[in-house]
Amino acid sequence: MKEKKINIADKQHIRVLIIEDSAEDSELICSFLSEAKNIHFDTELAQLLSSGVDFLEKKHFDVILADLGLPDSVGLEAAVKLQSLYPHIPLIVLTGFDDEKTALGAVKSGAQDYLIKGQIDTSQLIRTIRYSIERQKLLTQLENSLKEIKTLQGLLPMCAWCRQIRDDKGYWKGLEAYIVEHTNAAFTHGICPKCLEKVNLELYKKISRENPEIMGQEGKQDRQRQSKKK
Repeated sequence: MKEKKINIADKQHIRVLIIEDSAEDSELICSFLSEAKNIHFDTELAQLLSSGVDFLEKKHFDVILADLGLPDSVGLEAAVKLQSLYPHIPLIVLTGFDDEKTALGAVKSGAQDYLIKGQIDTSQLIRTIRYSIERQKLLTQLENSLKEIKTLQGLLPMCAWCRQIRDDKGYWKGLEAYIVEHTNAAFTHGICPKCLEKVNLELYKKISRENPEIMGQEGKQDRQRQSKKK
């Protein structure tokens, strides 16, 4: 039975910028990427760091593969510059076997991963690209979440009586509404032991007896008080 050929339009498209001054290495990488079955890699080639930056200014790329030994950059220079200019595009550095230490330094500086020339194969290359893209997405989401959390830092004007918060436009809002509006947090509702004791004393005592762990510290203190009375 013949394997069904997948149309390019139905494949996942990943845009790759390869910054490599060796035509042989660039062709080999492109050859590996062309063997992918379910992904279509759109590649652009640049032989200089400056040429790669020009490409990045004009087009969108999902991932960058950059050699650490380029004619216009030495060692970590390329990695540091690309990370500073395009921090949200995952960077994979290419290095020789004798320069793995520099590659590790690039990863510490923000690169997602590194590949050693001469030891790259199709599955390793594609897996590294996909994992780097997913890790970068997670990092970006985390950074965005931290930024949203930081919006709640500092002094918030709160009414001492009704506990409403005044927003930047001068409107008073409930605490719950304010947090939902300024973060990704969502609320679920329950009842704490203290409030349950006030609202339904019988139910509070029943839960305290049958499930003391649910009542936490409040239930523990209540049981201690009951023991002393006895």
